[in-house]
Amino acid sequence: MSSSAASATVNATTISTPTLDSESPALLQSITSHGGYAYTRMATLAAAGDKRAAEAAREMAWEQLHSGPWHSVLPVWRDAYSMACLHVAKFHFSNGEFTDALRALDMGIIMGGPLLRKDLDSAIEVVSAAKARQYSNGGADADNDGRKKAESRLLVRPEEFDKSQVLQILPIRSLSSKIVGKRSALSLEGFLREYFLSGSPVTIIDCMANWPARTRWNDVDYLRRVAGDRTVPVEVGKNYLCSEWKQELITFSQFLERVQSNGCRSKVPTYLAQHQLFEQINELHKDISVPDYCYAGGGELRSVNAWFGPAGTVTPLHHDPHHNILGQVVGKKYVRLYSASYNEELYPYSETMLKNSSQVDALYYQRLT
Repeated sequence: MSSSAASATVNATTISTPTLDSESPALLQSITSHGGYAYTRMATLAAAGDKRAAEAAREMAWEQLHSGPWHSVLPVWRDAYSMACLHVAKFHFSNGEFTDALRALDMGIIMGGPLLRKDLDSAIEVVSAAKARQYSNGGADADNDGRKKAESRLLVRPEEFDKSQVLQILPIRSLSSKIVGKRSALSLEGFLREYFLSGSPVTIIDCMANWPARTRWNDVDYLRRVAGDRTVPVEVGKNYLCSEWKQELITFSQFLERVQSNGCRSKVPTYLAQHQLFEQINELHKDISVPDYCYAGGGELRSVNAWFGPAGTVTPLHHDPHHNILGQVVGKKYVRLYSASYNEELYPYSETMLKNSSQVDALYYQRLT
């Protein structure tokens, strides 16, 4: 894309939806064939400029998304939801309601289908640029108290890590184990030969040295600036095995507030877990780079996910269906590994949804022993 074209996109005064414009007839026909007559009528009115019809269409699609288990939802209704979100976002944008427009677009990305993803991404770029201009001009979304920008606040301070306190929480001898080695400047060939092919874990200590995320993601002001108004899915509760566990959709700023205020003292921590955050928020994706180790053995990169939570967050003992490379960007994380040969002794759940999780509370058990 040329620089003039890029500038035109960023400074656009309307949201352009070329994919929606071209695919709308076929999509509406498919929706109608699956019984969505009322939705099609509302979506057609929304395209003609009826804001209330756009809201109604979004609500109809939302109900379809929650009509049963997620895997049973027809893909066409996910695309229908994205379509309605785009219509709603257009109305908010034209009224200067940029925060509301961003929320509608994020919901389209999180809950919608892939058909209109390019339109959603480009619309977010346009709305974000407009919101930034409004902020710089002292508009409605700027800080109304007129205070000077405060110094950057650290999300995690070095003095907050007390090793003696941590050892009281973790299993005995947790930090003294030398079974998992540490390597520096490990070549791709060495990683493949010495660790990947044998299925052996390793800690690579200098792989992320040049990531901008190492400093930027510990700056609360930076995170709020680039992602504060974006809507993200979070988990609320001790962990996904507990009865009180639930999921919510909140803004990233609201999430940061919970992380800062709750800390490890909260009985119901909020955790952003296993979410493709970097596909949703491109500014954060620019702060990292995918290590070459992820392509060892000629395999494909399955996904790049984010885990972000307060101190004391614990994920139950479980296994994943594919290899993982965990990059700890800010703070510290304790990881406990068991050989696959101990599968039966770890008592996996028999339920389909939880069969990759263990019934053993590893932390509690190890403290008893």
